Amino acid sequence: MKQIIFFLLCLLPFLSNSQTTPVSGKESIPDPGMKIGMIIYSNDPETVWNAFRFGNFAIGDGDSVKVFLLAKGVECESLNTDKFKVTDQINKFVENGGKIFACGTCLTIRKKEGSEICPLSTMKDMYDLVKWSNKMITF
Repeated sequence: MKQIIFFLLCLLPFLSNSQTTPVSGKESIPDPGMKIGMIIYSNDPETVWNAFRFGNFAIGDGDSVKVFLLAKGVECESLNTDKFKVTDQINKFVENGGKIFACGTCLTIRKKEGSEICPLSTMKDMYDLVKWSNKMITF
């Protein structure tokens, strides 16, 4: 009987639905998910729409996602088309906890300013995002 109870207790961690990460041989803590960094440098509505759709999916799966807008990517808030509602995806991304940073130099070149959703940022912010990330994706 003791062997059966021991066997069942050993199986318990494998039967749990939540993902856990062992901590120095002690009890497990919930897995915080990945930290995904995305650099968007396109101003193609379909590409940017899909980038934010991916970010929204990853957040929904429990990951943390940060976006850095670079070059033409800083134009993202003006890319809506009938087919690709880019700002809908951007708003959903921010509402669900995603963070967006916009290259200040790239905005200045286009005579634009940062916004509440896409604040003016620096290369240091982009560097910090790359260091923070477990995975990086570019669009």
